[in-house]
Amino acid sequence: MATRKGGKGRGPAAQKRSAARNKRAGSAGNKYVSGRRPAGRAAAGGSVRKTARPGNRLSGGAQVREHDRRGRGRISANYVPTRTGRSSWEDEQNAQLEAMIFDRREFPDAVKAEAAKMPEKLTDVTIQRELGRGRRDLRDKIIVTIDGADTRDVDDGVSLEQDADGNWVLGVHIADVSHYVKPGSALDDEAYRRGTSVYFPDMVLPMLPKELSNGICSLNVGEERLALSVVMTLDPEGRQLSHEIFESLINVRYKITYEEYAELYLGAEERQKTLKAEYAPYLGMLEDMKQLAAVLRGRRHARGALDFELPETKVEMGTNGEPVEIHPYELTFANNVIEEFMLAANETVATRFAALGVPFIYRNHPAPEAEKLDALENAVRRFGFTLRNRGGTLIQGAIPEMLERCKGHRAEAVIQRLTLTSMGKAVYSDICRGHFGLASEHYTHFTSPIRRYPDLYIHRVIKEVLWGAKPETLAARYTDAEAAAADCSDAEREAEKAEFFYTDKLVARYMEGYLGETFVGTVTGVTSFGLFIMLDNSAEGLLFYADMPDNMIFDPRRLSAKGRFTGRTYGLGDRLEVRIAASDEKTGRIQFVFA
Repeated sequence: MATRKGGKGRGPAAQKRSAARNKRAGSAGNKYVSGRRPAGRAAAGGSVRKTARPGNRLSGGAQVREHDRRGRGRISANYVPTRTGRSSWEDEQNAQLEAMIFDRREFPDAVKAEAAKMPEKLTDVTIQRELGRGRRDLRDKIIVTIDGADTRDVDDGVSLEQDADGNWVLGVHIADVSHYVKPGSALDDEAYRRGTSVYFPDMVLPMLPKELSNGICSLNVGEERLALSVVMTLDPEGRQLSHEIFESLINVRYKITYEEYAELYLGAEERQKTLKAEYAPYLGMLEDMKQLAAVLRGRRHARGALDFELPETKVEMGTNGEPVEIHPYELTFANNVIEEFMLAANETVATRFAALGVPFIYRNHPAPEAEKLDALENAVRRFGFTLRNRGGTLIQGAIPEMLERCKGHRAEAVIQRLTLTSMGKAVYSDICRGHFGLASEHYTHFTSPIRRYPDLYIHRVIKEVLWGAKPETLAARYTDAEAAAADCSDAEREAEKAEFFYTDKLVARYMEGYLGETFVGTVTGVTSFGLFIMLDNSAEGLLFYADMPDNMIFDPRRLSAKGRFTGRTYGLGDRLEVRIAASDEKTGRIQFVFA
């Protein structure tokens, strides 16, 4: 297990990068907060991501363009209750979001100058030099990339074969960004300051300029690229027998999107036929990948790993820059294939380098706190589930067992969100402490160096070890691992909150076109002041008790609210009809009234 080196570990180079980051970030700091309820209300049913099952008229129906339904309901578009009125706090959040976008839309001149010097393609001279110094030539391997249809920054490719003994040889090939982004360069300083790419529905604020992120580093089909490869030999049951980590030269043979991969098996008959013809040379490989991923997933579940099948909100943008549809983005086995292969590579790298004791950045996830587990148990008991035995002790594997048992239950999505919000936050650290959610003793982020700085950082350490550097040499050189891990954790939280808030604002803008209209939703949170409700199109808002036709009494123990006169009780997972009373883009908040 790696140990902390060099006190606080903040060398002059790290101080310079951190100071630059703080200076350019201004007062934005870590204050982006979604217009949704704070995560601290997890005990009251707080959710963390817009998720729901598709099915109402807004998801999968006719798209609404240019807000052509605005104001057709009985509630005026000008009606904004004082409870959701804007405050200086929301104004500050909007200012901070705008500052982030303004700050990151352009790169500093020094960064642009370095990016402009990057090659568009690998030259024969570079290829021969790299092969001559030991880089392994994998251009004859069939490597595929699987991403979203609009992905331009492709970090990872995958290969899969069987050896003579019937074992799987799984290759995960990651863009060798560290070959181009050198420590101390303007590119590196800016990448460190940003920490991560930020993804909004209608734009990306990249960590690296497009000359690298979409160009020479991106694993584009038919282009020779430098990579860092992890090749794992697995037996038919998914047990790892051996592995290699090495620098490589690759050429991606083909790409397929998540949607196409899923439709290959789940699409309409004609669509399947078309896709099978298009990918005919690779159908065997795609089937093998599907089968191996299922085996690896089963092994993770068996050891107690958690899986949350909570789709994110997908905001479809029109050509005029307006949101024209919102719906849950459903995850399929295609997403799981890449997830399982990336998890395997990340664990393999973390396990090997933790044993070496060299400076490194790990991805840790702590076990949930006892208080949050108590709150979770209290909430799920309402649906007939439990996490403890009669003596009050947490049952080993109880959480994944409960998640499995609740599949198909009417409150499945609510229970998953409750469980997720009871978990601690995963963070970066120079000390390996394990990952609770993955039930893994060693974990790191290795597979996305184009968009995450921790991955880029450890690529440098990995390559130096491959070149023969001694642990003591690396300890003297990488004194900033602790500080870098902390800064990257901050940058991740900052980006995540900005992404939530931006999406909330677009959803609220879209729902302005439905003021006064009635929808059915699911209760996802119960508080002392109202019910949080998620519509089937994934829009979430608040129904205040004051807007209900009874005097509601909140029961914090049962996480429910009961009408004083009618006796009707509302709790997590309940379905009810609501009308859209207000939708404020500025705050990203939606308010319902009782239908």
